[in-house]
This record gives sequence, structure tokens and C-alpha cells, in this order.
Amino acid sequence: MAWALLSVWDKRGVEDIGRELAASGLRLTATGGTARALRDAGLSVTEVSELTGFPEILDGRVKTLHPAIHAGLLARRDDPAHVATMVEHKLESIDVVVSNLYPFAEVVGQTGVRDDEAIEHIDIGGPAMIRAAAKNHAGVIVLVDPDDYPGVLEALRQGGPAAVSLTERRRLAAKAFGHVSVYDSLVASYLSAELFPRELPLGGTLLQPLRYGENPHQQAALYTVGQPGPAHGVATWSELRGKELSYNNYLDAAAAWTCVLRFTDPTVVIVKHTLPCGVGSAATLPEAYELALSGDPVSAYGGILAANRDVDKEMVAAIGRQHLDVMIAPGYTEQALARLGRKRNLRIISAQPGGADLRDIRSVPGGLLVQEPDSELDDPGTWICVTERQPTVDERAALVYAWTVLPLVKSNAIVLARPNVVVGIGAGQPNRLESVRIATRVAGERATGSGLASDAYFPFPDGIESAAAAGVTAIVQPGGSIRDDECIEAANRLGVAMLFTGRRHFRH
Repeated sequence: MAWALLSVWDKRGVEDIGRELAASGLRLTATGGTARALRDAGLSVTEVSELTGFPEILDGRVKTLHPAIHAGLLARRDDPAHVATMVEHKLESIDVVVSNLYPFAEVVGQTGVRDDEAIEHIDIGGPAMIRAAAKNHAGVIVLVDPDDYPGVLEALRQGGPAAVSLTERRRLAAKAFGHVSVYDSLVASYLSAELFPRELPLGGTLLQPLRYGENPHQQAALYTVGQPGPAHGVATWSELRGKELSYNNYLDAAAAWTCVLRFTDPTVVIVKHTLPCGVGSAATLPEAYELALSGDPVSAYGGILAANRDVDKEMVAAIGRQHLDVMIAPGYTEQALARLGRKRNLRIISAQPGGADLRDIRSVPGGLLVQEPDSELDDPGTWICVTERQPTVDERAALVYAWTVLPLVKSNAIVLARPNVVVGIGAGQPNRLESVRIATRVAGERATGSGLASDAYFPFPDGIESAAAAGVTAIVQPGGSIRDDECIEAANRLGVAMLFTGRRHFRH
């Protein structure tokens, strides 16, 4: 009789799978807590230490690391030499492994966890055992996910381990290697102090398959990427109402949520195709919404709305009949949810602020581009006025507001603002002058007296001249052009106050 070895942290369904394994003729061996759970279910279990003839030592660090375990897993059943070696050393085969790993991610996600506590939750024996079983999947069934138990249980009932097909064994083995790979990548990220290590540990866990990608003919799925620390980003999102989010919904909602979290006052951001088209801040969320909507009411139709405060019935009343695809906020009152539920096509998400990605990762054919996120808020106190006229208090407030939104706008980015509201945005154009023209056209009369932020320097004074002609009275830009003097001269001639930040914010 062969053995089934069970050693799980997540004990969901372990009694059921243990019972069926025993019924199929396998003897059960297990470690500590798993053995107790199986015995409590009335099953006969042999401790791993009895199977190996060697006790658990070093506070449990060494349990399954023994030839009796790994030979039982790795011996090829179709190789006479392997079979002879097993007989010679009185070793027995292990035909099923049920195992999942210490909760390292949960431990390091806790606030104030000590380094020694984290290290003690790095599983060694489990990954070694899982990898051995997965390598020899032709002879060993390996289960790392309780969601896979029902299918295997059904096969066991029909004909024991032999009824589990090689195709299914291979799928389970691939899943096992993936499970260990993601686990190891998280441990590597926790231990590493390098932002760009020689080998990048990047483990993704499927959150959900999506209906399709950017277009219906493209398949897509959403993964969370493990990194040390508390959960953040999409890992904190809960879909409360509406149809499942699409690939494009996630991109837009992420852009809106990232932008709104840059503000401390009650703020609303409206995004369309990953670009903010309205941003407003006020004493209350409904007032902030009215300001955001005024930024570009045409583009706001069918957009994504993000708020940095809980949504209440007053906010829902302010939105009225406006058509939105997605709303994302920290929370919603019961009355707000009930009213929003009447909007049949609206997806409603609650999300939690906090945490940040260690790296900004984008794909290129055959590779990954990795950089630090451009998430740090700049200090306006370091900006230098380069013109004869200083900006007024209101102009400076408008410039700070525009500059806060700017890093979320695609280059060449131009943002026009008044204090606490964006009035026009030009983005994604191959030249800066065209972005200025778009932003001022969207702003219309509201461009008069507004402040303009540019994500990079003006290469020619024509952009400044075009902005001034539309009524812009103050500009903030990085500076650094070989024609800075010409740009400063144009601003002085037109009575425009201009500040240099010394720092650009390209977003391709």
C-alpha cells in the first residue's frame, strides 16, 4: 500500500480529501496540525516522524526533509532500478501529496511584524515536497488548492488514484510549481533591498478572468502581484453592484483612484480612457462633483468617477441622471447604495487607500520595463519664479492644483486649472502646442485667468503665446529648454507669471 501525505496550513476540505484517500486504499501520513484535524475527523493517521523514523527537530524547521519522504515522491514507478532501490532501502511510495504553504504574505502584511517572525514563516519543507511531487506527477498527484479537491475526489471515487488522468496530473503539477513560484517571489521581494535585482521576482495570482480585453477578440484576466506589506490597489477592491468590470474598466478605475488619492480635501475625479477629464475639490463631495463635472461635461458622459470620501445620498442626488460606467470610493451609505442600484449599468466599487507599488511595470514585446512609480507629490516651495511678475495667491493655488493632476495625464500634458478645479486638459499629442490648443479649447471662457501646468519644458515660446491668447495668466513648467530665455521673454511681454519646477512628469 502506498501513502498519501497531507501537510496543509489552509485546512479547508482536508477531512473530505483525507477520507476519500483512505477509502481508495492509501495510508495517510501527516504533520502536526493536519494530523490532528484528520484524527478529529475519525481517520487513522501516521505521523510523518513515524514514517521517517526521525523526529521533527529544530522547532519544526525539519519535518519532511528526509529520504523516506523524497524517495517516496521522486522514485519512478516505471523504472526497475528505482523500484529495486526502494525495496533495498525499505522505502515506500507516496502517491498523493496534499499541501499548501505557511501564510507568509498574510504575516508580512500585518502592521509591525518583526523580521524574525516573518522569517519563521518562510516554508522550506513544503515547497521542496510540492516540487518533488510535481516533478514526478506521472506517479504522484499533487494538490495545493482546496478548490481542486472536488474533481480529484470524484476521480478517486470512480477508481482511486489511477483514475486521475495524466492530463489532469500535469495541470495540477503546473499549478503546484506556480504556487511555489509566487510564494518564493514574495519571499525574495521581502528579503531584497534592491529595486532592480539581477533576477526580478514577480509572482501573479489570478484574481478573476475577464470577459475580454481591450477588444472582444482579445482574451484577458486580472492578476494581483504579490509584494511585501499590506494589501493595496486592486487587492482591496470590492465590487458591490453591477456587471463585472471589464479590462478597460479596470484601467480607467485605477487611473481615477490613483488621481483622487493625491488630494486631501473632498475631491472627485472623472476619467475617460485613463485620462482625467474633470477634477474638483470642495468642502463637500457634492460640491466637488459639480466642479469636476464642469471641467468637461461632454467627455464625462459614460466616464469613471472616483471620490476620496464615502458616498452618501446627497452625493447620489448631485449625480442625478448623469451616465457613469464605474464609481469607486472608500465606502457608501446604505441609502446611497440603494439609490445607485437603480442605475442598472453602473459598476460600484469600494476601495481602500494606503500602500503603494514598489515598482511601475509595463510590458514591451519580449520584456518588461521597470521603474519607480511617479507618485511623490512635489513641494511648491521649491519652485522658482523666472518672470518679472510673481503669481498672485489665487494663481499659485491654481498652478499647484494643476501640477497635482499633471502626472496622471499622458504626455505631452497640459492642464489648466483654477483653485480647486481643473478647467481644461490637453494630452497625448505629438507636440506641446497642440496640447495647449486642446486644453484652452476645452476650457473656453474659463481659460481666462487660469493657471497652466506643462509636464515638460516648452521647446518654443509659441505654446506660451497660444496660452496667453486664450487668457492664461500663470504657467508652471519644469524649464530646461535651450530656448528658456525666449519663453521667459514671451511670458514677460504678455504679462504671464511663470514658475520653473526643475522636475518633469512625462507619462507615456
